[in-house]
Amino acid sequence: MRKQWIPGFALLIIVALVSLLDMPTGEEFLADPNISGADTAWMLAATALVLLMTPGLSFFYGGMVSRKNVISTMLQSFICMGVITLVWVVGGFSLAFGDSIGGFIGDPRTFSFFKGVGAATQADLAPTIPFILFALFQMKFAIITPALITGSFAERVRFSSFILFIILFSIVVYSPLAHMTWHPEGFLRKWGVLDFAGGTVVHMSAGFAAIAAAIILGKRKNHGAVHKPANVPFVLLGTGLLWFGWFGFNAGSALGANGDAAMAFATTTVASAAAMLAWVFYDALMGRKISGLGASIGAVVGLVAITPAAGFVTIGQSVFIGVASAIVSNIVVYYKNKTGIDDTLDVFPCHGVGGITGMILTGVFAKDVGLIYGDPTTFLRHMAAIFLVGGFTFGASYLLFKVTNLIIPMRVNEVSEEVGLDISQHGESLSKSRTPQEIAEMMKKAS
Repeated sequence: MRKQWIPGFALLIIVALVSLLDMPTGEEFLADPNISGADTAWMLAATALVLLMTPGLSFFYGGMVSRKNVISTMLQSFICMGVITLVWVVGGFSLAFGDSIGGFIGDPRTFSFFKGVGAATQADLAPTIPFILFALFQMKFAIITPALITGSFAERVRFSSFILFIILFSIVVYSPLAHMTWHPEGFLRKWGVLDFAGGTVVHMSAGFAAIAAAIILGKRKNHGAVHKPANVPFVLLGTGLLWFGWFGFNAGSALGANGDAAMAFATTTVASAAAMLAWVFYDALMGRKISGLGASIGAVVGLVAITPAAGFVTIGQSVFIGVASAIVSNIVVYYKNKTGIDDTLDVFPCHGVGGITGMILTGVFAKDVGLIYGDPTTFLRHMAAIFLVGGFTFGASYLLFKVTNLIIPMRVNEVSEEVGLDISQHGESLSKSRTPQEIAEMMKKAS
């Protein structure tokens, strides 16, 4: 028996038992005449699309790492679908969308264990769709955010400590940010900050947490050596799944089958296309090869940057956002690689900087309130929000990494890192040449 896993298993059993105390009242299934069949149908599809993004991310990241770390990297994304789902049900949704406490966080008692979250509508948050559908849609955002961070510490993090960190991150960082940005009484929302689908809540938070992770965990032993991605076709497949799922991510954030959803759908694909081309053309201009890896990264950066602006800008403006974000992120990746910071898969230059660029340009172009319409208020508040969100996310994440590291050391030992996390953490390998006996011997060595 592995005694270090007893607390986690016991906690899961407690959650399962407490869940039985929620006796059905029948109200969960009551029909509501306010429900729109069209809105509900679209949001069901959008929710499924957003969930698909997390497996897509696992292929995207898994193809980029070394061959001995593919399975571990992919599993770090996949496990978020299990861990964060239960965190969201138990209290995460309440912290994000429960009764506001000062505009900064929700009351954890409001919707704990999805109490009061059923088939009826909810006037403030889900006026035309079942409230349970709104909660599930938001759950998928909560799932992918910590999964995005995994790219920063790929190839060197202990799996058990990773699980503890994502639980803490979801509660302490993600849920308060979601509340401040998307709850009707949230501080940033009432202040006038616009974030259509998660430029601050998802991408900036993941990006700044990634920098904290890279600082806390330090460099990989082979950092600076020539790196060969394990499987570029995996990266291309992951990009396709992300792009496809992002239509639910952005267009679904309109919360209905309407014109805003259609415009967000269009700006999403146009910005990504423009960013992909900008990335590869800039690479070529700088004397680098046009590559599948570059095209994939560029497309994702465009998706990141258009996320906060998707429902607020025109098609032409989305082209500019895509091109600008790709060039800026490409430059930041280049200079980041000259530093000693080992953000393995460039989470901050791509997601963090992409989110920042998107938020700035949302403040410039947003319909009626952007800088180009003559009023600097929204733009200036977006600039302030970038510093507030960045400071909060980096500081809180840094502290959470420290706390996690005290409870369960986050970095694997040198032997485990050398052997690879696939074998040392999970006892699995992509290599067909290794026998079960060889894997067992390598695991023994790693432990």
